[in-house]
Amino acid sequence: MIAATEQLGTYLESFTEFQKRAAGRDLPWLRELRESAFARFCEVGFPTTHDEDWRFTNVSAIAKTPFELARDAKVSKREVEQFGVDGPGCHLIFVNGRFARELSSIGQLPAGVSVNSLGEELSANSSDVESHLGRYLNIQRDVFSALNTAFAEDGAYVHVRRGVVLTDPIYLLFISTTSDKPVMTHPRNLIVVGDEAQATIVEDYVSIGETPAFSNTATELVAGENAVVSHYMVEREHRQAFNISTLRIQQGRSANVSSHSVLFGGGLVRNNVHPVLAGEGGECLINGLFIGNGRQHLDNYMLVEHASPHCASRQFYNGILDDHAHGVFHGRIIVHKDAQKTDAKQTNRNLLLSDDARIDTKPQLEIYADDVKCTHGATIGQIEENALFYLRSRGIDEIAARKLLLLAFANECLDRMAEGGAREHVEKLIHVHLLQIANSVTRLPGATVGVDAGRNLEEIG
Repeated sequence: MIAATEQLGTYLESFTEFQKRAAGRDLPWLRELRESAFARFCEVGFPTTHDEDWRFTNVSAIAKTPFELARDAKVSKREVEQFGVDGPGCHLIFVNGRFARELSSIGQLPAGVSVNSLGEELSANSSDVESHLGRYLNIQRDVFSALNTAFAEDGAYVHVRRGVVLTDPIYLLFISTTSDKPVMTHPRNLIVVGDEAQATIVEDYVSIGETPAFSNTATELVAGENAVVSHYMVEREHRQAFNISTLRIQQGRSANVSSHSVLFGGGLVRNNVHPVLAGEGGECLINGLFIGNGRQHLDNYMLVEHASPHCASRQFYNGILDDHAHGVFHGRIIVHKDAQKTDAKQTNRNLLLSDDARIDTKPQLEIYADDVKCTHGATIGQIEENALFYLRSRGIDEIAARKLLLLAFANECLDRMAEGGAREHVEKLIHVHLLQIANSVTRLPGATVGVDAGRNLEEIG
């Protein structure tokens, strides 16, 4: 166990003080939820590389740092504007994990849509929150989810009632600020989309300043029967940031949910996506792109559970890594015994742009039903020098040519996103980061693998 007694003591001190002032502290069900989650965290401690789910990611830097709960901080509207929060729709801003109403814009929402901070909702309508909060995250299995639940107080609350169609995305911006001490935040989001309703949610994590910060966020997303939901997770914090995020999806009958993750920033990032297709006929798309350089560590852990028959899931993750960056893709599909007629596919494709970049990829299937169609695979390659030469021979400079080839690879992920404001926001960010990579990429001698990665690469799985 990584966490020593003194580190757990620091968390115990923080938790004791937190319990005295936390929103909803007088609600018996919430107090019990927090206490049982913290007890689980103390029992297990932080994971190590001996744990199979954390085999490729060492979190000792998180365990050894004496993080304190972040305090309230002021951020100006001008500082918020630099992150591209504009356009129509609903924008909720959170600073150090707390809702900043003065910076937020709820907009004109249709009848049947409730958007608020979780903290305020706990005070106003705790019964609505109680029916879902903590019902889906597995705090026994995931210690970071347990830690988040112990400190769960604020975040976004979104409830789209039956039959309501939201045309504009709901945008959630989480800002961490500079501090003289290492700080931690535990945002908790609850998103409930009712039967036959439609919604798009964007979670965007950014930072101001560059001091050590630990963001441990968890989102519970409930999709009712025939609901259509798109969820975007964007991580672009500074390089001293630790970001652990968990998206837990509960899908009803014939629900269609898309998860899009785009990782650019952070020093150590772990992106967990865990959908459970609990209703017959559900569909789930898990789509992601991670772009890293320097010494970034970007870990993607996908756990897809097929619990009912006639469901389909697709996982597509692309990685672009330069310098000494380390990427991880661990995709796991579990088909339960009652989930006959399951159709599941899992694909991970990676471009390594330097000799020192590294990817660990582990596609995995666990099938307990006998009438299924499941495939998985992974590819690893480099930019094709012949393609680069061809573009340069047509008068395109080397930086622009590299960006074009990288963009073609990244566009595979963009093409799976529905047209609209959320995709446009992500596309702008991808262009900026790919240009940075193209400017700094180290040319690999003897590279023979192209952007058309999946056909002529070292194949795994």
